[in-house]
Amino acid sequence: MTATRLSMTIDEDLFRPILTTKGRKTGNPHSVMLRAVKYNEKIYFSRHRPDGDWFKNAVANPEVIIEYKGTKHIGNAKEVKDEELSKKISELKYPGEQRAKEKRVTIEVTLDE
Repeated sequence: MTATRLSMTIDEDLFRPILTTKGRKTGNPHSVMLRAVKYNEKIYFSRHRPDGDWFKNAVANPEVIIEYKGTKHIGNAKEVKDEELSKKISELKYPGEQRAKEKRVTIEVTLDE
């Protein structure tokens, strides 16, 4: 996957970028628009269960691209194992919503500088 390596220019704490992962079986790029959270200079994506292709792909192939407002950022993803951090991300992602209390799986992306 190719993208320009840029410093973080994402100012929003809650936004909807396009996440591109590399297929764990095919190696082909797969893109999906998701709700994301910026927290402590990292980008987080979460879902209810670990069965989504984007989640499995990011775990298998950690180099990802986040596209937002026409700019592509390369990053490295890893699964969040800290349940308290995952809970915090859910609260930020779904402020005031009941689903903020659901247990979720979370991916943390550190953008390359």
